[in-house]
Amino acid sequence: MLESVFVAGHRGMVGSAVCRKLRADHPEVRLITRPRSELDLSDYDAVRLFLEEEKPQAIVFAAARVGGIEANRRFPVEFMSDNLRAQLATITAAYDTGVQRLLFLGSTCIYPRHAAQPIREDALLTGPLEPTNEAYALAKICGLKLCQFYRRQYGVLYHSVMPTNLYGPGDNYHPEHSHVLPALLRRIHEAKEANAAEVVIWGTGKPRREFLHVDDLAAAIVHLLNVEDPPDWVNVGTGVDLSILELAQLIADIVGFRGRIVTDPSMPDGMPQKLTDISRIRRLGWEPRITLADGIRRTYHEFLRSIDEGALRSI
Repeated sequence: MLESVFVAGHRGMVGSAVCRKLRADHPEVRLITRPRSELDLSDYDAVRLFLEEEKPQAIVFAAARVGGIEANRRFPVEFMSDNLRAQLATITAAYDTGVQRLLFLGSTCIYPRHAAQPIREDALLTGPLEPTNEAYALAKICGLKLCQFYRRQYGVLYHSVMPTNLYGPGDNYHPEHSHVLPALLRRIHEAKEANAAEVVIWGTGKPRREFLHVDDLAAAIVHLLNVEDPPDWVNVGTGVDLSILELAQLIADIVGFRGRIVTDPSMPDGMPQKLTDISRIRRLGWEPRITLADGIRRTYHEFLRSIDEGALRSI
């Protein structure tokens, strides 16, 4: 096991989950973090100086500007440029300061809109991307390929994970800019509290999505850090999907909302289906552990606690 790991983006949903996992399972590892106010990951000189001082053996790059369909649709320039700047500066500084291992966090949105299902890793760059998150996907593809090229050209162990749709503690519950599961959870909870007769969900409800609890992803990331020769990139998911309407109904059952669920076909659906083939990471010895129903129950309890504490993330 590595002796020191810098988790970039440690206050985000994924970064905080990786920190929890490392502290719980590997307390001997020196965990290195810095808030954005102290380290701008898009500033190459600042990142290089920081890495020279801290000398981490490995980096988990979990920092990113993220959001749902509406946020991606409204701010494509920021989703592309902010992510590109941070990725390029940090990955370059890592190599220039002698960091031998870096694990980059991608996303399954890198795959073509009409990729064969379930999506295998070799589907990358075989067709057009989903237009509603194209800017973010292009930035992530650039980060993934930069890691692959550094590994190929210079022999450093820079590799990537492609998680499916994530949810769990630390998620963003903004009513317009969040991802589908937290958006639905908040909307359905508020409908229940208001004794509303119905709740409206965006789109037709027909697209199928796969969801992974962030703690399962953190376990996969820590597992991969212990793999001697991992693939350049590997999918991380559950291998199981459901429709958005089925997801809304499951959330309603868990929250206790008894009204009607109504679809709004005037809003975009996004990709018709996005299901990952996880056979590659299964062969490496990792399996998802948290079922969707159990994960949503956990997440709802955390959501309610965050409301009570005035700490709900909704930016």
